Order: sequence, then C-alpha cells, then structure tokens
Amino acid sequence: MATILAHGIDLVHCPRIARVWQAHGDRFLARVYTPAERAYCLDCKDPLPRLAGRFAAKEAVLKMFGTGWRGGLEFTDIETLPDPLGKPLVTLCGGCAKMAQTLGISQVLLSISHAGEYAFASAIGTGPGP
Repeated sequence: MATILAHGIDLVHCPRIARVWQAHGDRFLARVYTPAERAYCLDCKDPLPRLAGRFAAKEAVLKMFGTGWRGGLEFTDIETLPDPLGKPLVTLCGGCAKMAQTLGISQVLLSISHAGEYAFASAIGTGPGP
C-alpha cells in the first residue's frame, strides 16, 4: 500500500500563459514543455487550456517537492501526458527524478482541471508504505 508523502497545488490564469507565449513564442514552449507535450498541446483547436493546465501541473509538482523552481530543477524534467483514457500521467527525469528519489516518492498522482480563464492542478507524491 502506498503512502502519501507530499502534495502540491497550483492555479494558473490562462491569459498570463497566453501573454508569455505571445511574447516569447517557441522559446517559451521549449523552455517549459517537452517535445511530446508541445505536440499534444498544439494538436488541438485551442492549445491554451492544455498549455496552462500543464504549466499548473509542473508548478504543482515543484510545490509537492517543497522546492519551487530552483536547485537545478527544470520544467522539462516534468512531463505530463494523458493515458489512452485522458488521465494525466507524470514522468520525471533529470533533477526532478533525483528529487523524487531523495524524498522517497515513487509515483506522482496528478489531476488537472480548467474553468473559464483558469487552470488548476494537484500533484500528490506517494511512496512505499510502512
């Protein structure tokens, strides 16, 4: 049985992501999203909700770690893609994978939601139970 070890949440105002995307274009996308995330987000009529939701998810994971975005952690060390049914899955690599290992986190459970101009994400880190 897994134990909850950490939790992080984040709320993003979608127009903010739109402004940054408009100002910095592909540079912003490459800095924040993996190639697979970019393909997923941009392959729809309105990519903004997907981009904002994934941004919130990455921030929620960093808050789950208790570190924020620092200490060698990169946004692209966190990948959030849907499974075949649409459930968001988290894959960690680089510094984020090392941080998860240090904290004993073996899985990140993620939920992403959108409402109007906002995207919300909740990340729960679990690990082996006692």
